[in-house]
Amino acid sequence: MTNLLPLIRNECLKIIKKKRFYVILLILLVLVPMFTYAQMRVAERSRDKFNSDWRLEIQQRITDNQNSLGSDRIPEEWKSYRRIFVQQLQYYLDHDVNPNEPSGVTFTREFLSNSVSLFIPLLIMAVASDLVSGERTTGTIKMLLTRPVRRWKVLLSKMAALLMFVSLIVLAAYVISYLISGLAFGYKGFNVPVFTGFQISGDTVDMSTVHAVPQWQYLLMQGGLVWFVSVVVALLAFMVSVLVRSTAASIVVMMAALIAGTILTNMASAWTAAKYLFMVNMELTRYLAGTPAPIEGMTLGFSMAVLGVWGLAAVIISFAVFTKRDILN
Repeated sequence: MTNLLPLIRNECLKIIKKKRFYVILLILLVLVPMFTYAQMRVAERSRDKFNSDWRLEIQQRITDNQNSLGSDRIPEEWKSYRRIFVQQLQYYLDHDVNPNEPSGVTFTREFLSNSVSLFIPLLIMAVASDLVSGERTTGTIKMLLTRPVRRWKVLLSKMAALLMFVSLIVLAAYVISYLISGLAFGYKGFNVPVFTGFQISGDTVDMSTVHAVPQWQYLLMQGGLVWFVSVVVALLAFMVSVLVRSTAASIVVMMAALIAGTILTNMASAWTAAKYLFMVNMELTRYLAGTPAPIEGMTLGFSMAVLGVWGLAAVIISFAVFTKRDILN
């Protein structure tokens, strides 16, 4: 372990010197205010339209969704989602809880929930995709492997540094979202109740296991799921970096996989085997919110197991290839 610490510190310094982490922070500092402003304008229009009565707004959304169920232009799958959505909105209305109570905490919760499948993974990929391929391109990997250090220790140090920065990126996304959105919506809202535990079967919702948790607790649960997804994406990007010599090719492969996953998630209901792809299982936070899974039968445990298998396979392949392949040529 003592031999690993200097290697990990060296890898952390190399990541910092590349300034990728600072670029990620800059992206968050630029985009979060834009999203906050857009959300603020939406909130202002809703407040003017419904005279600041959130119950009228929820009732209108329920009515609009119910009316759309009679349209022949809407696919049956979308109708199923809307039936579930109506039942959940009605539950919040019956229990006199505003599901979109305006606050910095609520914005952070919604922003990270919408970012877990593409935006956050893209930020993670910016750090992970060139940890090995980048050094092979520049030739520094040759100098590193000529040291009297076993190859698996070199790779393990890179992986440990990567996981540290993954954790920092997820934490930074939460902190920056909260601090910036709080300027517009206020910093309160940690104790606002959020309902979780919706059990979905077909287009009906079982409310027997629904329970309220304070928003701070919901954020902790959500943060753990976002971190887990980010780690799996980082390990997969790390594996591609080991397998591919070019940094550009490594980035293109991961970007293609993530974008394909976004498309598949919207089209996967007719292809049940797609549930074993890691891209379709990345929206873990939808299970907390009670949003229907892309493919019927998928559960939180199933999706975490699939992601875990993909992550473990990525680690095994990375070490097997790195320790055996002729990296020096």
